[in-house]
Amino acid sequence: TEIYTLSLHDALPIYLGEAWSDDVNVEFGHNGCNTRDDILRRDLADLQVRPGTCFAQSGVLHDPYTGTTIDFVRGPDTSSAVQIDHVVSLSDAWYKGARQWDDQRRRDFANDPRNLLAVGGQVNFDKAFRDVSSWLPPNAAFRCAFVARVVDVKTDYQLWTSANEKDAMRRVLRDC
Repeated sequence: TEIYTLSLHDALPIYLGEAWSDDVNVEFGHNGCNTRDDILRRDLADLQVRPGTCFAQSGVLHDPYTGTTIDFVRGPDTSSAVQIDHVVSLSDAWYKGARQWDDQRRRDFANDPRNLLAVGGQVNFDKAFRDVSSWLPPNAAFRCAFVARVVDVKTDYQLWTSANEKDAMRRVLRDC
């Protein structure tokens, strides 16, 4: 048993088992590939996959959070330019209901593609563990889709929202 946050900036570790586990009962689970590569393969354009593997070797990210384009090249000095964000952060989920879940549900949540997006490293750092009441994507054109995704994930996983978060969601969704 090990503890992982699966995101550099989720402040509260949650028992999740193996980082980027394939042992999950959500989309892409049990496909022989780790979740990070599943999301990179889903979200990168001009994707090149290392032959005979699941590894996204290179591609182009059209970052939904910033609206910028980021070239991705797998490697120790370059891979962090594109990170996988938990739209509903692990720590937010923990405080809003996940602490009551069993280990499998936590692993499923942490690896659920509906809650994961490939984004730029800096914007992932900036978002950290915050919820909608304290962070929205700088790319205003993506805010409606972002908040809708948060609502879907929190609804599906029966996570609660604070009054401040609900007000922030309403303000965004009112203009969609």
